[in-house]
Amino acid sequence: MADHAHDHAHASPRPAPAEGAAEAFPQGDHDHHACVATALDAAERICAANGARLTDLRRRVLELVLEGHEPVRAYDVLDRLKDERSGAAPPTVYRALDFLLEQGLVHRIESMNAFVGCGLAGRSHAGQFLICDACGRVAEVTDAGTSDRLAALARAAGFTLKRQMVELHGLCPACTTAAGEGDAA
Repeated sequence: MADHAHDHAHASPRPAPAEGAAEAFPQGDHDHHACVATALDAAERICAANGARLTDLRRRVLELVLEGHEPVRAYDVLDRLKDERSGAAPPTVYRALDFLLEQGLVHRIESMNAFVGCGLAGRSHAGQFLICDACGRVAEVTDAGTSDRLAALARAAGFTLKRQMVELHGLCPACTTAAGEGDAA
């Protein structure tokens, strides 16, 4: 997909693939339990390094967000928490999600009003997401060149950039195969 965007008339070296692109949509051999455990361990370290406290509730909210590779809405998290904690209420979930956003442990997918775990937690990066419109899975990738070009465009327009969030909608590899679309881009 990215190769088509770089199809210029002049000769240029092929761009390096975006970080995380090769494993963007984990296949059947993906050990999701290990993936979640690694992310939770990283969250503990990141919060400690930031002088922040990952309480049991915040950790549980993060765990619920990380359960799948699909975005999760705040009210879905709330419904799950209500099954476990009788006092769970919307402000509780939103405060926990705000904390997780501040710590860089989750991202908010604006177009879906939902949250996903950050695959690059603890590292400075701009959010670039591949969102499958068929199955709902989301993959985080990062390409510093793309981020830099977007920041340069903003500066050239006199725009003060606060944060970047790029959301690309389409079909993941499995849904592309199922739809028989191949490389339609």
